[in-house]
Amino acid sequence: MSTDLKAQGVSYATADQSYFEKRALKRSAGFWGIWGIGIAAVISGDFSGWNAGITSAGWGGLLIASAIVVVMFFGMIFSIGEMSAAMPHTGGAYSFARASMGPWGGFITGLAETLEYVLTTAAVVYFSAGYADAIFHDLTGVSLPQQVWWAILYVVFIGLNSLGSSVSFRFALVVALISLAVLVAFGLLAVFSGKLDFAGLFDVKPDAGQTAFLPHGVLPIFFALPFGVWLFLGIEELPLSAEEAHNPTKDIPKASVWGLVTLIVCGAIVLILNPAVVGGAKTGASAEPLLDGFRAIIPDDRIAAILSAFALVGLLASLQGIMFAAGRNMYSLSRAGYYPRGLSVTGKRQTPVLAILVASVIGFAALVAAELSTPGGGGGLVLNIAVWGAVVSYMLQMASFVLLRRKYPRAKRPYHSPWGLAGAWIAGIIGLAIFVGEILNPALWSAIVIMLIVYAVGIVAFATVGRKNLVLAPEEEYALSGGLHRDPQEEGLHPSREAGVMEQERAESIPTPGDAVPDPV
Repeated sequence: MSTDLKAQGVSYATADQSYFEKRALKRSAGFWGIWGIGIAAVISGDFSGWNAGITSAGWGGLLIASAIVVVMFFGMIFSIGEMSAAMPHTGGAYSFARASMGPWGGFITGLAETLEYVLTTAAVVYFSAGYADAIFHDLTGVSLPQQVWWAILYVVFIGLNSLGSSVSFRFALVVALISLAVLVAFGLLAVFSGKLDFAGLFDVKPDAGQTAFLPHGVLPIFFALPFGVWLFLGIEELPLSAEEAHNPTKDIPKASVWGLVTLIVCGAIVLILNPAVVGGAKTGASAEPLLDGFRAIIPDDRIAAILSAFALVGLLASLQGIMFAAGRNMYSLSRAGYYPRGLSVTGKRQTPVLAILVASVIGFAALVAAELSTPGGGGGLVLNIAVWGAVVSYMLQMASFVLLRRKYPRAKRPYHSPWGLAGAWIAGIIGLAIFVGEILNPALWSAIVIMLIVYAVGIVAFATVGRKNLVLAPEEEYALSGGLHRDPQEEGLHPSREAGVMEQERAESIPTPGDAVPDPV
């Protein structure tokens, strides 16, 4: 490749058609496949991780925090749905920020999403290993080291993803449906078991002067917000499937909204019934709360273990869904040159296996390092970093929505957010509140320090190397054309169009003071 185009402080290399042919993706998903991979990505949040919010803020505090998070996710999903329909590219959050805030904005947002998905995958591996070992021990009396389980899980799911996107979508849909069935079964067993005790929701000992509903006061609600996020984290990944969806402009917004509604119902089941069966304090301290819930309802360890094996499916579903997102995120940034270009090669099955492999190696190394630094709490540390990356990504995506409405008024928007600009502002402000809450929580400071170190290294690498080696991938061309080239592949445009033509078209798309501009709402 040769560098022949410079714009917005970066340099673009010319890529011939073979470059993109080696990085082709295959369209293989309809509405149900997209909905399934979204549910799969998130559903493990109902099985582990969310419950620590009870320890932080009590059950009442976590309830309030979760309600706030639901409002944020609706505003965010509506906004992301509009942007994804306008930009049907695999880049997702990176693509939105690139168009609205330039290459640096795209890189910073893309890196936040990389941290979110790579470390969420690692956290799901961590919790899955705990479930798997508990079940294995109940059935055989044998326990394996956690690192062995981590390696097994990563290897199996890298292999599964290497079989192609059609297999990935079908598997995700099947395990998502099984996971939902497990949660419904748990809910029914809890209701009809006679073990429900709603007084147990409030058994966290209150601090002096506090109530059973908010045993640690109001401020810890902020500390519980990340755990509310964990119940939904990942549903925003669906734009990453745009180039593998048959009808992305219609199906991604629709699947996102219905996926969120599904997850709200699931979250309500575990948030209310799990601690009502086990007790709030015990649930908050549990590494596998749903398994404890099954054990409380069915004392026979073997029967509980069999039921919990189905519960493990929920964690494995998320492992599939989030690993999919981690691979596509790294693929899109690599294809455009922000990350090493070789990571985006897809091979015969048109799946970014190398990107998935590298993301998995990084996740495994992060788990080992986290566990060495925080014995017994490594999963919590990587979870906190993942949530931190997610919140940064959320805020930047909402800023992108507001900027794009003003910056590209003539861009085609097949789907419009029903909450409009207000939805983006609401979601962004709540995201900022979560951001501040994380800063105020001393338990999360180690995650913040790690996040800052990663960003420092990433920014230096992009400033010295990455910005000089970008490629005019679809996300980049959309940005340079001012939103006029919505889908360069379908329009038959060459990825290395001259900057002068694109900049002229972009200038023509910006209205003068006397122009009539269509209402983008």
